[in-house]
Amino acid sequence: MIRRRLVAVVAAAAVVAMTAAACGTSDASSTGSGGGSGPLTGAGSTFIAPLMSKWQSDYASRTGVTVTYGAIGSGGGIEQITHRTVDFGASDAPLTPDQLKAAKGVIQLPWSLGAVVPAYNLKGVPDHIKLTGPVLAAIYLGTIKTWNDPAITKLNPGIRLPATKITPVYRTDGSGDTYAFTDYLSKVSPAWKSKVGVGTQVRFPAGVGADGSSGVAGAVTSTNGAIGYLTIAYVTSSHLHYALLRNAAGRYPEATVEAINAAAATARSVPPGGVSITDPPASAPKAWPDATFTYVILPKKTPKAAALKRFVNYALGPGQSFANDLGYGTLPPRVVADDKRALQQVHG
Repeated sequence: MIRRRLVAVVAAAAVVAMTAAACGTSDASSTGSGGGSGPLTGAGSTFIAPLMSKWQSDYASRTGVTVTYGAIGSGGGIEQITHRTVDFGASDAPLTPDQLKAAKGVIQLPWSLGAVVPAYNLKGVPDHIKLTGPVLAAIYLGTIKTWNDPAITKLNPGIRLPATKITPVYRTDGSGDTYAFTDYLSKVSPAWKSKVGVGTQVRFPAGVGADGSSGVAGAVTSTNGAIGYLTIAYVTSSHLHYALLRNAAGRYPEATVEAINAAAATARSVPPGGVSITDPPASAPKAWPDATFTYVILPKKTPKAAALKRFVNYALGPGQSFANDLGYGTLPPRVVADDKRALQQVHG
């Protein structure tokens, strides 16, 4: 049942994305009436799109306010809020100091969280094979080239892995998923950190590129031997297998809501620059190792201040009730408290 709901939600989010992308060329401050009322437009993260689709529908039914959202990738969301062509942006990557300066007076608040997982398509191989962070990094560095490489087979005794060529798939657009994925690999693989590093867009040494989460999912689905990084919501809706990753405690948890929440619980507070929860410590044995917060980016001064604050407070409150069914974590209470304090900076 959850899978059927996710297919519908992701499809709906894609339609909304096309509508919002068209709207993104007009000045967001001209939409609706002044004084903080009227419709809202946003753009950015594909990670949040399935949950955003639920929020849009529920919020409209509660308030009569339309929220239009374009799932164009975190990089696009940052660009559009920087140029104020939308009322809010959304990114899974916290703004860099240069981006924060360029955006001229914005705040970023975590408003959801989820898991990035290595989805794969390998004929005849069951779900949930096991990988480690260093092995995953070596696959994307191009040093592990086939599925029967000894580094993979020794992690999966009893599973017959074929000599099929591995095709790593990566995002070509500016992506928060890429940020979370490369942030994780940089923590667990010195080779990855030195050769590639962390970013919403990096130069991948191996593999093929695809645009957006739907592009990665499509490429993995159509290519035997492919592996790609996706949020668990897209993996579920695309009926893909995903590998289990060994965490710092030496365990291989599934990317469940409980595992995402366990990673989030390691964040004691959320500073203005954001917080990383990838590769959580061994003291969190149930945690999924590549979990991430996703952020809303708001102008501190905007004629839509009242409407934006109402919508974000909704997302932090009643909107969280949709998270678990879609595979997202639930924001820890201390993160919600930090968010609500920061939200007071938004004014008309």
